[in-house]
Amino acid sequence: VQLVESGGGLVQPGGSLRLSCAASGFPFSRYGMSWHRQAPGKGRELVAGISPGGASGNYADSVKCRFTISRDNAKNTVYLQMNNLKPDETAVYYCNSNFNAGRYWGQGIQVTVSS
Repeated sequence: VQLVESGGGLVQPGGSLRLSCAASGFPFSRYGMSWHRQAPGKGRELVAGISPGGASGNYADSVKCRFTISRDNAKNTVYLQMNNLKPDETAVYYCNSNFNAGRYWGQGIQVTVSS
């Protein structure tokens, strides 16, 4: 099983980024996917989740109306569109699958929000 995140980087406050997570090694379309983040000195928190078919998503209150999770089951990829980013959202972002009780994680991708 592999989960490979991409699309992170440095962005100014108020800016946007789109993260991608390419999955392999399990039947992607049968499992929910999620994005999490871990800021320096803090625990890992759930940012957003999406159902296997992509019809429904859920979000942390802090990101509602700014972030959008989506997936392309033909490409085995899940996305996180992040708009109006804030400095305190600087963190390493990880994707995760419900496959095998969420045992597998990506390596994480750094997102830095700073002017």
